[in-house]
Order: sequence, then C-alpha cells, then structure tokens
Amino acid sequence: MDPITQGAIGAALPASLRGRRQTRVAAAAGFLAGMAADLDVLIRSETDSLLFLEYHRQFTHSLVFIPVGGLLVAAVLFLCFRRWLTIGFARLWLFTTLGYGTHGLLDAATSYGTLLLWPFSDHRFSFSIISIVDPLFTLPVLVLLATGAVRKSPRLARLALVWAAFYLAVGAYQHQAADALAHHLARERGHTVVRLEVKPTFANLVVWRSVYEADGRFHVDAIRPGFATSVIEGTSIATLDVPRAFPWLDPASQQARDIDRFTRFSDGFVAEATDGDTRIIDVRYAFLPTEIAPLWSLRLDPTAPPTAHARFETHRNNAAANLRALMGMVLNRP
Repeated sequence: MDPITQGAIGAALPASLRGRRQTRVAAAAGFLAGMAADLDVLIRSETDSLLFLEYHRQFTHSLVFIPVGGLLVAAVLFLCFRRWLTIGFARLWLFTTLGYGTHGLLDAATSYGTLLLWPFSDHRFSFSIISIVDPLFTLPVLVLLATGAVRKSPRLARLALVWAAFYLAVGAYQHQAADALAHHLARERGHTVVRLEVKPTFANLVVWRSVYEADGRFHVDAIRPGFATSVIEGTSIATLDVPRAFPWLDPASQQARDIDRFTRFSDGFVAEATDGDTRIIDVRYAFLPTEIAPLWSLRLDPTAPPTAHARFETHRNNAAANLRALMGMVLNRP
C-alpha cells in the first residue's frame, strides 16, 4: 500500500502495547519501520528496467526477513537517537520488528503480489481485498493513532487496528461477492473461464474490476457487489501470441527473456497493445475497470541488438478525467 498507510499500521501495532509512557516512542519507531520494507525500490538498473519489479515486494517483504528488517531499523534509530531514547535497544527492536512485520502482510492484502514465503517459494500472495490507496481505510487509522500518541493512549491504537481489521474483512466479503458475480457474468455469456481475477478499483470497495480469460481473449468488466449489485460491461482483447505479434523477435534474445519475466510478473494476463506500438500490456490493471488502458507495459525494439533489454514503461494519462469517471461508477451515476 502507500507509504503513509504502511507507516500508520506499522505504528499502531507497537503503540497498542501496554505502557503509556512508551506509546509515543513505539508509534514513532513503528511508523518508520512500517515504511522501511519499500526501500527495495532503490534496487534498480539503468539498463534493465524490469529489475526493480523482481525485487520489489521480494526479500524485504518476506516473513523470514521481519526480525532482520526490524533489527536494521532499530540499529539505525539507536545510533541516531540513542541520546534521546528512553528505552533500551531490545525494547526498540521489539517496536521496530512489530512495525516492520505489518508491511508484507498489508501489501499481500492488495492485488500487486507479495513474496511472503521467499526464499522458500516465489509465489506472489495477492488477496485483492483492498486498493493500494484507500482513504477510508487510512484516515481513521491516522486520526486514532495521532490522538492516541498525543494522549499516550494504547487503547486508541488498538481501536485503529480494530478499524483496519474490520475494513479488510469488508473487503474480503466484497471480493467473494464480486468473484461470484464475475463467474455468473461469464456463464451468461456462454464462456468457459480459464482463469479469473477480481480486484477493487482505486480508493474504494464499491466498484471492482473483473478480468477473465476465455476462448483466447481477456474480458474486462466493472462489477458492483453488495446490496445493489450491477455490472457495467467492458471490452475484451486477444491473449498474447508472441510469434504472431512479433515475428521478428529472436527467441534467444534478451527481449524474449524479458517478455517471459514480464509475463510471470503479470501472472500471464498479457496482451499486445492495440495502438500499433510494439508493446506488451498487463491487462490486470487500468484506472477504469471497463477499459483496457494499462498502467504499465513492456516496450520492444525491433532494431535492438540481441543483448538489449526491453523497456518497462508506466502510463498515467488523463488521471483527472478517469478519476471523475470512476467516481461516477462508485456513486452509480450514468
């Protein structure tokens, strides 16, 4: 999730422990530790733009790395602030470990994918029950946490955790309802589903994006689960056929290997861009749930040498207009 949310949840857990005098220190240490795992974004390469995808949410987010991550954060904080700390290193390590430990689990609740069991498994856990950014989840946690820090009240930090757990439970319920609606929609169309994913759209649990594969195509739709269920039918696109789409590509080239890497990252939900560019898109994500307008893609170059990498690109066009359109769907306006 976004850094502020990660920090807030990371702060709430250690701040919820007994001991009013340590509430502020626990919250501050947990807040910094809760964000620390995302320092893996610094692992980059100027020539291999896919490298950061492989390392983001990898070893720094795994369960076995939690005490190590907590130790590293505690060591930095102790070296920098030991003159002002009112607790010993062991207690500080407890706070940072608790804060650090929330990060991977919270990320796994989103749809991006987190390697919780690294190095024993490369499976990316993605429960898809909350958007990467969701103010209705974050703001109450921040308010309760800040008030608890001012009043030195662990009870308010516990209430923040209760709200977070409740909101995630609502997300899990909505996910199941959206999944059932998506399968029902596919059956109505006479489609045999090869695989299907549903995920919440940006900053809400009301409108969900459904993506499923059937008959060699990916179908995307907007779904409103809950009490007033409805479906906004979207569009479809052919699944990727690399030899047909890029007949010039050398199967032994680095770009071909990069396609395999991007396909693994995208869980196989890849297609050829329809705008004429030599790009491969991740069909799972778009700002609007009814469209195939990817948030990122992999650009190939027919003139590149065999050792050259493909280029990862992000796309954030028309954000304001897309947000207005999405809010119209959330509010059920035409």
